[in-house]
Amino acid sequence: MKIAVYQARTGIDPDANARDLVGAVAQAAEGGAAMLFTPEMSGLLDRDRDRAQRHLRSETEDPVLAAVREAARRHGLWVHLGSLALTDPDGDGRLVNRGFVIDGEGAIRARYDKIHLFDVDLPTGESWRESAAYRPGERAVVVDTPAGRLGLSVCYDLRFPDLYRALTNAGATVLAIPAAFTVPTGQAHWHVLLRARAIEAGVHVVAAAQCGRHEDGRETYGHSLVVDPWGHILLDAEGENGVFHAEIDPARVNEVRRRVPAIAHRRRIGDPELY
Repeated sequence: MKIAVYQARTGIDPDANARDLVGAVAQAAEGGAAMLFTPEMSGLLDRDRDRAQRHLRSETEDPVLAAVREAARRHGLWVHLGSLALTDPDGDGRLVNRGFVIDGEGAIRARYDKIHLFDVDLPTGESWRESAAYRPGERAVVVDTPAGRLGLSVCYDLRFPDLYRALTNAGATVLAIPAAFTVPTGQAHWHVLLRARAIEAGVHVVAAAQCGRHEDGRETYGHSLVVDPWGHILLDAEGENGVFHAEIDPARVNEVRRRVPAIAHRRRIGDPELY
C-alpha cells in the first residue's frame, strides 16, 4: 500500500499554508497514495502570539481545515491532518492542538487533542509554557483507515510510551506522530524514539515533520520518517520539503509480531514496592 508524507515549512499566513496543503493532497493522489500524512501545526506556525491571534479560528470556522476537507473530497484521498491550532468555544479559553483524520469524501472520521504539553525552564534562560496557551487532550484515539488501524498522537507525545501502549492495546497497527521538532532535540532523539515506538509494538510509524527555517524565525529538524514494524526506515525525507511516497505492507505487522510477540506478553504491573 502506498502512502504519502508531506514535509512542510509552515509559515505565518494560513491562506498560503492552505494552498500548499491543497497542492500536497493533489500531489499525493497523483502519486497513487491511499492516504496523506501532514505535520503538526500544518495551518499556522507563528510564535508571535499577538500576530497569530488574528488568524486563530474554531474548528467550524477554520479555513485551512475546510480547504483540506474539500481537497480530500475532490481527490478521493484520506488525509491525516497532523494538527491545527484552534480556538475552543467550549473550553477554558486556551487553544487546542488538534489533529484530524479526514476520509475520501471530506468527512472527519476522528479528532485528537495533543495530550502531553511541553513546559520547561532551560539552563539557557529560555522558558516554554505550552500549557499556558493550550489545553491538553484527555483521550487516546484509534481509527480505521486505508493505511490500517491508526493510533493518533502529536510531537511531544512521542516521549510517553504509555500512550502508545494504550493505542496498540486498542488494536493500532500504524502510529501517526506528526511533529515540529527543534533541531537539537531532533538530532539527538528523533530517529531513535520513532524506531523504538515501532519496534516495541511491532507497528508502522508515520511521522510527518516540519522542516527548515520558518517565517517566525524558528528552525525545525525535518527528517519525516516512515518506519516498519522491525524498525527499518522505509522513508527519510531528510532536509527537503515536499510530498514523499512510501510503500507499507500491512501483513508485515503480523509477521513481526509472530517473531517477537511482545504485545501478547504484556502484563499489567502494579505500583512498585518501596524499601
